[in-house]
Amino acid sequence: MPLDKHTLLHQLAERLQQSDRLAHRAEADAREAARSLATESEKKEDGRAAIEYGSLATGQANRARRLQEELQALTAFGQKDLPRFPRQGPVGLGALVDVSTEDEDGFAERTFFVLPAGAGTELTGPGGDGFLSVITPSSPVGRALLGRRAGDTVEVTLAGEVREWTVLEVA
Repeated sequence: MPLDKHTLLHQLAERLQQSDRLAHRAEADAREAARSLATESEKKEDGRAAIEYGSLATGQANRARRLQEELQALTAFGQKDLPRFPRQGPVGLGALVDVSTEDEDGFAERTFFVLPAGAGTELTGPGGDGFLSVITPSSPVGRALLGRRAGDTVEVTLAGEVREWTVLEVA
């Protein structure tokens, strides 16, 4: 069954929006915790906790800002006609890429969706069938796959381990 890229983009946008809501909630909770340290004397004694909560709140605010930037990039990309790729064509932004690798368990296949945002997010295929991993052109895997065609083999070092993937199909 061919994958509908617009449906996958919508799924990714929903996941990013959910993460954004969680980041905003965590920021608000951390700011409230920093403010609500019981009495002034307790605040002085536990100043480190207030600083830690404040840092946590700032980190969550930064996370929410990055998620908003990713959502904007994804929305702008999705408003255009999504590119169609010939099966033997080069991998580019918007491509679904099937790859195979051999590991200790034998051969395994993976599908990547090359997008401007959402790196590392796992999406599910139609009816919950199968998983796809979102990669960006700036990720190690994205950089290795860009411009490659079916039959090409790429090597990528992830977490200190070299992995070799063969491009099976581009869509």
